[in-house]
Amino acid sequence: MFLDKIEGSPTLELVNLVLNKQAKGERVLSLAIGEPSFNTPKEIVEEAYRAMLSGDVHYTSSYGTFEVREAIVRKVKRKNGINAEIKNTIFITTKLAVYAAMMAVHQAHYEILLPNPGYFYSEPAILSGATPVYYNLKEDFSLDLDEIKSKITQRTKAIVVNSPSNPTGKVYTKRELEQLYEICSENGIYIISDEAYEDLVYDTQHFSIGSLEKEPMFVISLFSLSKSYAMTGWRAGYIIANERIINLVNKLLENTLTCFPPFIQHASAYALDHGDKFIQIFRDELRKRRKLMMEKIEEIRQFSATMPDGAFYVFPRYKTRIKSFELAHKILEKAGVATLPGSSFGSAGEGHLRLSYASSEETIIEAMDKIKKFFLEF
Repeated sequence: MFLDKIEGSPTLELVNLVLNKQAKGERVLSLAIGEPSFNTPKEIVEEAYRAMLSGDVHYTSSYGTFEVREAIVRKVKRKNGINAEIKNTIFITTKLAVYAAMMAVHQAHYEILLPNPGYFYSEPAILSGATPVYYNLKEDFSLDLDEIKSKITQRTKAIVVNSPSNPTGKVYTKRELEQLYEICSENGIYIISDEAYEDLVYDTQHFSIGSLEKEPMFVISLFSLSKSYAMTGWRAGYIIANERIINLVNKLLENTLTCFPPFIQHASAYALDHGDKFIQIFRDELRKRRKLMMEKIEEIRQFSATMPDGAFYVFPRYKTRIKSFELAHKILEKAGVATLPGSSFGSAGEGHLRLSYASSEETIIEAMDKIKKFFLEF
């Protein structure tokens, strides 16, 4: 069957492994999962609760309610500099948005360029009918524009960029993205811009490539509320794109999910309009955890890493001659610490581990001390 060819999510596979160990009474510390330790702010939760009590529990348009779509427009104009209208918006969870965007640009025998290392975009690409083609990044994980140009063919329909990056934490500069836009617009290539970590930037500025257009044309911008407002379980996000793409994505939702829960849409609108104060609190705390994580990495002589610009991941290279998948499993079995192997993020991720500093400071300290002890005994 077709789905037999699709790989499962490496992150969720590890989550299941950790949960099985915990069910057996084993203690596991996790530096693997991309989820903040914070709970959703009480004000946002209360908005959802009030909406449910008031009867906001029925079907909505597959595009999303006007309330949340208007809030999306206000937010992207205010924070991203994107000149969008309601017709350019649709409410959708971001992981599904990746697949939906790829489906919307679908043509027979087409190719999508994906970053290497990069997030798990290959399976959605295959599901959409595309052939994934990987472009390598520079040694510092910045965009290699010459590499990208060399990968473009007549079959290239889209390229995925992710800034801030999962797994590297790299934030692309305005100049890099301007040059990328020029390349893609000249070749008629869509840019699928995954900006899930847009608010978690520490020492530089996030730039939305969609702001380069007077109105959405080639750029399909994907946004999430999961990381910005600690709403991972709410599955809330949205797409900004030209009207044709939005209408195609809506067809997918009409024939699958129908719509997202209206009370979640209401709470999301509140977060987009009033949530900047929460973002600042989360970002300040994550900045401290990033510093702590880098200090602990420096204590482990087998690791070398550069300070990430954003998100909440460090992607250290290790010196041990062992495959990253095997190393991650040995660390889990011997040290009781969950990490993600770099190879999960593509061939260029081999020789790395992804470590998340979204966990509490106590977890980071104990987990990194256990990893240090593991290497001393390895």
